[in-house]
Amino acid sequence: MKIKITGVIIAILTIIYFIIIFSYQSKYPQLKWDWKKIDTENMHFPKDFLWGVSTAAHQVEGNNTNNQWYAWENSLDETGKPRVNNGEKSGLACDHWNRYPTDIKLMKDLGVKAYRFSVEWSRIEPQKGVFDSVAIRHYQDVCDSLIKNGIEPVVTLHHFTNPIWFEEMGAFEKKENVKYFIEFVEKIFSALQDRVNKWCTINEPAVYTVDGYFTTMSPPGKSDPALAGVVLRNLLEAHVQAYHKIKSLPGGENAKIGIVKNMTQFDPYNKWSIADWFVASTVYKIFNSSILGFLKTGNYKFNMPFEVKMDEYNSDAVNTLDFIGLNYYSHYYYKFTFDQEKLFDPHYKKDEIMTDMDYPFYPEGFYRATQTLSQFSVPIYVTENGIADAKDDRRALFTNRYLYALSKAIKDGCDVKGYFYWSLLDNFEWSFGYDKQFGLYSVNLETQERTLKEGAKEYQKIVKEFSR
Repeated sequence: MKIKITGVIIAILTIIYFIIIFSYQSKYPQLKWDWKKIDTENMHFPKDFLWGVSTAAHQVEGNNTNNQWYAWENSLDETGKPRVNNGEKSGLACDHWNRYPTDIKLMKDLGVKAYRFSVEWSRIEPQKGVFDSVAIRHYQDVCDSLIKNGIEPVVTLHHFTNPIWFEEMGAFEKKENVKYFIEFVEKIFSALQDRVNKWCTINEPAVYTVDGYFTTMSPPGKSDPALAGVVLRNLLEAHVQAYHKIKSLPGGENAKIGIVKNMTQFDPYNKWSIADWFVASTVYKIFNSSILGFLKTGNYKFNMPFEVKMDEYNSDAVNTLDFIGLNYYSHYYYKFTFDQEKLFDPHYKKDEIMTDMDYPFYPEGFYRATQTLSQFSVPIYVTENGIADAKDDRRALFTNRYLYALSKAIKDGCDVKGYFYWSLLDNFEWSFGYDKQFGLYSVNLETQERTLKEGAKEYQKIVKEFSR
């Protein structure tokens, strides 16, 4: 009798196990292609597809000395070590502030028709309520020069940097501070609305939150999950308010406004392990679902087991996307461990091609990401995609495979309207300093000479082929 009962219990537990596993696998389907059997030259893009490149102000302009990243670069951590790799500082960066006319010529040489860049809030509003007309005029001149050269300006309003005065007020840790961002948005939109049609509100809110409030890789360098949930909510609130504010302004009705979401898949190292699935799905929900769910329904759910649980609703969030920006690079594998300090450490498979970052090639994930974002039924623009490759020995392969994946996504019904390579130039890659070289053009930091990389010619070739 005991043997029969034991057998029944085992059978029931086995059924429950497979139900849980198949539930995870259906909700988070993985994808792996056999690249030996794929002709990556078999790609197609629409005639009106928008080809572009991206940068961010602090990473390329140079001499941005009034934001929290400048303060971070010039400080030490609690052990006395520099905050940035090798103690590097952004400094003059690529001197893009002064050399943008030259860089626009480089864009023309690539054949691209759009340029996504960010406007530096700390230059435009160096003190609270004080706006710098010279800085505003600069960005007007940049837009005018782009348009004159047949390149569409696409503006990002917030790309990781805050004015020091805003940071000292608590930045996005306090909901009441969002109003200051909206005042800045109103000022710069009014100045550029006759030149710019596409506006990105917040760049990668999850990355800003995770790096600043989990990993401590970015300012303010706090490890506080509860505060992270608040910051992420406030960044999303900033997007919502910015969307409605722009739409209410002269010229705003015709403006196209979206948020930029970095999509990263978090997959279980062992797809038959419930524990691995639990860790991977938990991270996915924090990094992706909390944001996507909010934008889709207005429900904000931020849940980190045993740490924080937030469940809020904002009806104003629904329908605040005229398009959605997709930043995509790769995926991570997760393994369960009882060591809490290593629980969220990523892992890799031996057969994966690594980039210079801590993640591998995963073009299939690019395809998956477009499928995920298609739920919004709005156009998708790939606002960032590229590879850190100091040796320049994988860039062409990366570009070829990722654009094949994007072409397949379009063929399979995803409404992807454009692609912006990250980045035009090798630049200051935040806490990694200058070692991580994403640029199509290398930059000699001493002479500021730009040189087109051999691996970049693959992107140039594809752009020109599909721009005829």
